[in-house]
Amino acid sequence: MDRYIKQQRKKKRRRRIFYFIIVPLLIVTFSVAGYGALLYKKAETVFNDSFNNIEGREKSDLRDKQVDPNIDNVSILFIGVDESDTRNYGSSTRSDALMLATLNEKEKSVKLVSIPRDSYVYLPEVGYNTKITHAHAYGGPKASIEAVESMFDIPVDYYVKMNFHAFIDVVDALDGINVEVPYEMYEQDSKDTQDAIHLLPGMQTLDGEEALALARTRKMDSDIQRGQRQQEILKGVMKKAISANALTKYDDIMQAIGDNMETNMTFEEMKALSSYGLKKQLDLTTLSLEGEDAYIEGIYYWMPDDTSLANTSIELRDHLEVETSTADGTDGSGTGGDPGYAKEEESDPAAY
Repeated sequence: MDRYIKQQRKKKRRRRIFYFIIVPLLIVTFSVAGYGALLYKKAETVFNDSFNNIEGREKSDLRDKQVDPNIDNVSILFIGVDESDTRNYGSSTRSDALMLATLNEKEKSVKLVSIPRDSYVYLPEVGYNTKITHAHAYGGPKASIEAVESMFDIPVDYYVKMNFHAFIDVVDALDGINVEVPYEMYEQDSKDTQDAIHLLPGMQTLDGEEALALARTRKMDSDIQRGQRQQEILKGVMKKAISANALTKYDDIMQAIGDNMETNMTFEEMKALSSYGLKKQLDLTTLSLEGEDAYIEGIYYWMPDDTSLANTSIELRDHLEVETSTADGTDGSGTGGDPGYAKEEESDPAAY
């Protein structure tokens, strides 16, 4: 059991970095269209091709009207799916990473919270409690959005779904990033080949696969040190992305993101985010949920701490400047629905 828990923790932790990096990178990318008409047209084409609206969902049920990111505070759910040549589960793909971002238009600030994939929550799509990762397998982005709305009691206005190729492709489009490697390490690559990446200590330029490996590894240090290392990777990406030398790379950056992204944001709505990226320093705050490992009928779950979840919900609602609402009939605690056992795994079409 201890080994299984460690494996699950490793999976959760190694995936958080992708969307911690992708969120601000997207904002920077949305900002670069002002550098010229040709680049602007390229951005419009790339992001229009990524557009995929959710049928029957003009707005969140927790909103009185549709939002306009030019003037309103908005929220975005980033959905990470581990789709690759070696991992192709079709319509039954689970979400491997979920990150909720709230954006305050007046402050031009962003708050981010990572949602562990094994979080035990209520899924409106199926009407019972189970792992939040299953929502996407049951009903795609719409089901994931509804689960997160139920969990945090806030409206989710937009979604951005991306796969792990985006991180690698963006770093490669930048011709690598300069990062300090703290120690010699061996790590698997994106195809799960063990020890495929070998890095020596010191400041160096890493390509996409190498940067991914450095972001993943946690074999020789603590979670605190790993978090600090991930922040340095983020700084490396951001520094390279906004440098004068990277201007000629924006075409490739946008293509890398566009090829691996699906969203219900129009290009015009995306452009509204440029004001966040144009600040001298992106005002980005990350939030963490507390919780504990648990087993229900022999199945592993991550149980969010009620107090931590409630406090995070309040902070996000305050940032969005919305009132609490329990329109889905839950008690606002985030787990909602029937507090009994989950319905899981062998007959679950999301269980692969």
